[in-house]
Amino acid sequence: MTEISIRLGELVDRFGGQLLGSADCAIVGIAPLGDAHERQISFLSNSKLKAQVETTRACAIIITEAEHASLNAPRVDNFIITANPYVYFAKLAQYFYTLNAIRPETGIHPSAWVSPRAVLAASATIGPHVSIEADCVIGEGVHLEAGVALGRGVQIGAYSHLYANVSVYQDCVLGERTIVHSGAVIGADGFGFANEKGSWLKIPQTGRVVIGNDVEIGANTSIDRGALADTIIEDGVKLDNQIQIGHNCHIGAHTAMAGCVGVAGSAKIGRYCTFGGAAMILGHLTIADHVHISSGSMVSRSILEAGQYTGFYPLAKNADWEKTAAIVRNLGSMREKLKQLEKIVKAKS
Repeated sequence: MTEISIRLGELVDRFGGQLLGSADCAIVGIAPLGDAHERQISFLSNSKLKAQVETTRACAIIITEAEHASLNAPRVDNFIITANPYVYFAKLAQYFYTLNAIRPETGIHPSAWVSPRAVLAASATIGPHVSIEADCVIGEGVHLEAGVALGRGVQIGAYSHLYANVSVYQDCVLGERTIVHSGAVIGADGFGFANEKGSWLKIPQTGRVVIGNDVEIGANTSIDRGALADTIIEDGVKLDNQIQIGHNCHIGAHTAMAGCVGVAGSAKIGRYCTFGGAAMILGHLTIADHVHISSGSMVSRSILEAGQYTGFYPLAKNADWEKTAAIVRNLGSMREKLKQLEKIVKAKS
């Protein structure tokens, strides 16, 4: 594959920042400080790695003004000064990925099955063994990889990319530029049952999943359809691998969840929230905008004020944990004893 070279000046013209050094420095890619070679650009977003600036072989470094001013003897002559090097790096990474990506061939693979009642843009790419049911609408530039299955009436917005073996159930809607990774299931039935004398009676799940623009959904993540109303995922939401979103949930714009998060049905989560890995959110709760939940936390009540919340006991040696658990189990009786002691003290005073 031919290596694509970009002048440093062109990058600054496109993405901004202040250039210190030669605009003609030719860049072919991005790499960490310790791994970069003479034709790659690197970045400093963690001050703990500042010493590597003095030894890196990179052609140029993305850095903040303050970090640049504090450098001792950098061997690099070229810098891009920006307020957030990590965001700048992300934008460059997207750019180089786009430049070097292999363009899929548009059209429908011979092994795919497409209902004659489906509507597909001419620029869509439909891979091997894809199944598209009646009344589906596939937008411009959509890429469906091998084994994707779309139920009746599914809508996929322009330039979305569904990786191999994604399943989207009937009537679900995916917005533009949505990325769904392999094994994800969108629109399966929610866990809805009524108990009648010990037996479970299934409640039909007739809502949809409606997903906004610029959403990314990780591998083997499941988003259940609503029971009556829709499950809603707003614009810009990022979901990691193996996440469960229950029926009738509403996830606000630009909220991000790390792997193995579980959200029970009818939870309403605000915008710009973050959830660490394996966090659990009980059903029918409301979580405000800008709430940040630590990894492994159990959210058992609504959170109506922005901030960082943590709900787990710090890791300890097992013997110490057992002692603490024994104390916690006896807190009720200890509380009663303290009340009795308080009464005795007050009576004697």
